Amino acid sequence: MGAKFLGDVGDMKGALGKLTKAVIDHPGVTGTAIGLSKGKPCLKVYVKDRLAASKIPARVDGYHVEVEVTGTFQRR
Repeated sequence: MGAKFLGDVGDMKGALGKLTKAVIDHPGVTGTAIGLSKGKPCLKVYVKDRLAASKIPARVDGYHVEVEVTGTFQRR
């Protein structure tokens, strides 16, 4: 399982790059990441509100995309 997981991470990084390029300039999108959804690897998109969430694809290169409404990030 270890070797497959490492391969999957490389594939996921490529999918994350595609996802980021596709959504990062959309109004309300604050970031993207690789994460977990129900214990399984997924791509994540962080958005300010539900309106921004409606424009995010459900899958990229076969990977599930989970949208998380975070509100606005602020520097401290």
